[in-house]
Amino acid sequence: MKKNLVCALAMAMGISATAFAANPFSDLPAGHWAYGAVAKLAAAGVVDGYPDGTFKGDKTMTRYEMAQIVAKALAKGAIGADDKLVSEFADELDNLGVRVAKLEKNADNVKITGNVRLSYDHSSGGAVNKWQAAKAGRDNDDARLRTRLFLTGEVNDNWHYVSMLENNQHFIGQNESGDDDTEFQRAYLTGNIGVVNLTGGRFQDFIADGNIYDSRVDAIKADVKIGQAYITGVWGKMANKSEYSWSDSNNDSVADKYWRAEVGGRWGNLNMAANYVRADDVTAMGMGKDDDSIWTVGADYTAGKFNFGAMYLNGDNDHLDDMGKDDDGVVAWLQYGGATASKPGSWGLFTKYYDQAATTTIAHTMNGRYDVFPEEGFKGWHFGGNVTLAKNMVAQVEYFDLKGKDSDEHARTLWSQMVVTF
Repeated sequence: MKKNLVCALAMAMGISATAFAANPFSDLPAGHWAYGAVAKLAAAGVVDGYPDGTFKGDKTMTRYEMAQIVAKALAKGAIGADDKLVSEFADELDNLGVRVAKLEKNADNVKITGNVRLSYDHSSGGAVNKWQAAKAGRDNDDARLRTRLFLTGEVNDNWHYVSMLENNQHFIGQNESGDDDTEFQRAYLTGNIGVVNLTGGRFQDFIADGNIYDSRVDAIKADVKIGQAYITGVWGKMANKSEYSWSDSNNDSVADKYWRAEVGGRWGNLNMAANYVRADDVTAMGMGKDDDSIWTVGADYTAGKFNFGAMYLNGDNDHLDDMGKDDDGVVAWLQYGGATASKPGSWGLFTKYYDQAATTTIAHTMNGRYDVFPEEGFKGWHFGGNVTLAKNMVAQVEYFDLKGKDSDEHARTLWSQMVVTF
């Protein structure tokens, strides 16, 4: 009954042999010479017989089952490729080998990596307290376990599919009842057509070192490298960002359609870049769902373990312009060393100074509470350090002291995290 079922499934899947080849699922006749040959191998302790570890000499076997035993003998070197058993079951061995090769190829075709981040932050200051009161629902403290799994599949030698599954567990503050969320945050194809590298789908866009935007987008991106320089173009829409709303039912996007262009390059230790971004219907930073245009120019230089640089930003938003708000900004930074996940004991220190109008940022990369300064923008300092405690285990501490450009009210944040990669 079972053998008949197997035969039927094999035929339905289109893997049955041709009319001129032996059926791999048919029984060998009881007097077939192969039984004697296999019995000798079993007696010598070379093979055990059936895949379940027994040799049932009084029971018939299918050609496929016999081929599995022959494959074991070949693997142990007990018989050679010219052995009579190998010739008899050549088709079955070939089919078995093809199946194994395909399984191995498919196993290597998808790569899974990931990281786990445990973080805690505490915010204080007049600006934070006013924001909390107005937004009722968010605490001054947050502790979170974020898990990210990256799946990379090889389409061919040139194209790859990448996706990221993210889970967030909130221990205090948002979702403190124990609820969590798991979503596909990234899913895109990337590859080359000639000299152009293309990326399409939902991916992370990092604009102007994250001073303008560092979050998900649904877009198409094209990169072209010309010597030491590059040109980048992106068109799409800025994706939903739940961090801007503390209710799971509100999934307003920070902006609608956007496009940007970037030119830059690295020459020796000098890195330079210029950006232009146009975003429609921006809801972040009190821009009143008006369009926002931002341009930047920046440079940084590396000298030994030190890196320092600066960036100028200028934004244009009708809603904030009508209110007479500032429209430009400056970011400057200094860094020494830096923790490398693969090098235990490596460490680094860094500091940044921000003076950004609200028109110059949409979804900032910082862990500080810049979002409590809508319309007016912010200025202040950022200090931090990191160290690799063990391979793939990096600890980091940051401190932000920001204040409003108009109100001078503070938003101070102490942020700490441990990131484990695998």
